[in-house]
Amino acid sequence: MDFDFSDDQQQLRDAVARWIDKGYTFERRQSIAKQGGFSREVWNELAELGLTALTVPEQYGGLGQGAVDVMVVMEELGRGLVMEPLTQAFVASALLSQFGSEAIKQSWLPQIAKGEKLVVLASQERKARYRIDVCDSKANKTANGYTVDATKNIVLAGDKADTFIVPAQLDGKIALFLVENGAEGVSTKAYVTQDEARAADLVCKAAPATLITSNGLAALTLAQDVANAALCAEGVGVMEQTLKLTTEYMNQRKQFGVAISSFQALRHRVADMKMLLELARSMSYYGTLKLSAPAEERHLAMARAKVQLGQSMRYVGQQSVQLHGGIGVTDEYVGSHYFKRLTQMEMTGGDTLHHLGTVSAHMQDSAGVFA
Repeated sequence: MDFDFSDDQQQLRDAVARWIDKGYTFERRQSIAKQGGFSREVWNELAELGLTALTVPEQYGGLGQGAVDVMVVMEELGRGLVMEPLTQAFVASALLSQFGSEAIKQSWLPQIAKGEKLVVLASQERKARYRIDVCDSKANKTANGYTVDATKNIVLAGDKADTFIVPAQLDGKIALFLVENGAEGVSTKAYVTQDEARAADLVCKAAPATLITSNGLAALTLAQDVANAALCAEGVGVMEQTLKLTTEYMNQRKQFGVAISSFQALRHRVADMKMLLELARSMSYYGTLKLSAPAEERHLAMARAKVQLGQSMRYVGQQSVQLHGGIGVTDEYVGSHYFKRLTQMEMTGGDTLHHLGTVSAHMQDSAGVFA
């Protein structure tokens, strides 16, 4: 099978890499972190690159590209440690394209493509842990449409978002709604996450809402899979840069008059880091290519990918810190920020044990079938 990227995909990768090298330096990132972890200016720059339009269908002003193109972009954003939640544009595009009415598509997809509207998924509830089928939020039908009562946690760039996609119970089933930030009954409380990005808690009290779909569980499963595929690709980029920083440091750091990269025991640890990175890359490719598969097959593939990525991210991050020594956790050194990002990513979208449970349950079901 040919795993080479097309010329267009390679050009896309190069364009994103050039922007990161020139426009998203570590110094700029740290400045954004000090200002709260999100920059609308950077978001607009991503839109100018065409990245917010990447997966929006062409008839709605987008580029109509696929999952592999997203993977290419997210790997580069991972290397650059970009904090702005571009993944949310891909999630919103997928949900509205596959589940929204024609009126919703025409109204919202062009704005997402242009970067005019930052639409983020607000699905996490405190008691739900990582389960997407646990939802205490309620929706009510009114004479003018719908209202939503909800409390959602860890909403990426929540206070800066223009609109939220909010799951809520409607007639005993989970449905998805669009709720605009700033509408009556909507409030947010912002904070900075461990990796210095921005998130918020969202509270909706009888907030006016637009119904996207009453088949909310299927839509949320798709959203989780799209987000995790992007996260896996980003994780590969973060790990690649982490490994690069580690090897550079080992070639410079000397003990007993020689570079520590000459010590065999340390070289073996770096080799293990490289092996775990390549395993993660393979599973990222696997998960990305399975996004077009039927829902059950797709979800299982993403669970498998997230298990490997979680194991790899934890190992590569921890080994990098240990091989650096004390400098590896200092705020002034860029490597510590890659470590924090890897730690955060391992717990995002379901941690390793959560997805291992999904894989194990499938194996038990399959064993029962053939018993």
